[in-house]
Amino acid sequence: MNISPKQLQIKDFDYNLPDEKIARHPLAKRDASKLLIYKKDEETKEDVFTNLANYLPENSLIIFNNTKVVEARLLFKKATGTTIEIFCLEPADDYADITTAMFQHNKVLWKCLIGNAKKWKDEILVKKILHDGKEIELSAKKISRQGENFIVEFSWNDEQLSFAETLHISGVIPLPPYLRRDAEEDDKKRYQTVYAKYDGSVAAPTAGLHFTDEVFEKLSAKKIARDFVTLHVGAGTFKPVKTETIEAHEMHSEFFEVSVELIEKLIHQSNPNIIAVGTTSLRTLESLYWMGIKAGQQSTVNGQQNLTIDDISIHQWDVYELNDENIPVEDALMSLLEWMKANNMKKLIAKTQILIAPPYKLKIADILITNFHQPKSTLLLLVAAIVGNDWKKVYDYALNNNFRFLSYGDSCLFFT
Repeated sequence: MNISPKQLQIKDFDYNLPDEKIARHPLAKRDASKLLIYKKDEETKEDVFTNLANYLPENSLIIFNNTKVVEARLLFKKATGTTIEIFCLEPADDYADITTAMFQHNKVLWKCLIGNAKKWKDEILVKKILHDGKEIELSAKKISRQGENFIVEFSWNDEQLSFAETLHISGVIPLPPYLRRDAEEDDKKRYQTVYAKYDGSVAAPTAGLHFTDEVFEKLSAKKIARDFVTLHVGAGTFKPVKTETIEAHEMHSEFFEVSVELIEKLIHQSNPNIIAVGTTSLRTLESLYWMGIKAGQQSTVNGQQNLTIDDISIHQWDVYELNDENIPVEDALMSLLEWMKANNMKKLIAKTQILIAPPYKLKIADILITNFHQPKSTLLLLVAAIVGNDWKKVYDYALNNNFRFLSYGDSCLFFT
């Protein structure tokens, strides 16, 4: 792919989103949300999400992101009464991946944003929580600063508790900033997919919020197979593009995990229809293709066992600068699989910084289920890569037909 989106003007991906169109709370029933169905050169249609299976091809493979949102907002009160908010972004570089860091006991290092940072000098902050009849003390010590972020050492006095469990009892679910409200008791359940499994996200993979057991039953009836990836959504997903062109915007990177079994399934999938639930699942799937391209190109020079995960990780502009020579998906994934097997890996754990924007053409996924995204966002760029300028028509339709927008809003079904 030799055409780069670097010169795209972000003003071309703007639209007017009235405040009243933003869904502040979820609907009473997950699958009662509206569903917009888009196919090129066909009339845009709408239905209710519970009928999703009616629009999907039989014998497809649908991929979900089973990450779990963690209670990443920690509020500490100083003796003066000042509240210091610590927002846990991702583990410090000392850990190989989020899961390893989440399972730490006694203490852990974390990259954080700090609210009221100027009022936190060098003292250790302490938060006391009553848990199972025992008082837990969680301490926070500021270690260093990295740009806008800080490295904070957390320690707690119950060696039975992992950091994930400690966050669960002491933190608050981090709702998106555009909801402009504090998290409520209901958000603990509703800002989480019903299949959430692995702790690590600071934002929900929101396309998955609509799924229920009833929807799964209808998918099974159409012989639509299900599988999972894990991509831990970072706060960068809400980072607006503030530069005139995309070239000056730094794309956020996120941890993901994919099993050998899923990669094998993608190679041998007899039906060409791969459905990605959400932009996070899509970004993970597309990253696999390009990691395979890198593994194939570099292993011929360096040998598979000499390649590290850093050698084949995907950076912001890789997919526009790598020459894939129209290598089939199966060949690229086979190169990735061979590299994993040469290194005795049962699971691929990596970071991706992939930026999907026009003129990108999807390599693995054919269909996307997603919510409506913010103006001037990288997520809207991703939608535009799939449907082209029709994204404006789709969003106009939604705005004029009482669709609810953003995380707790309604959903779209896009066919490439």
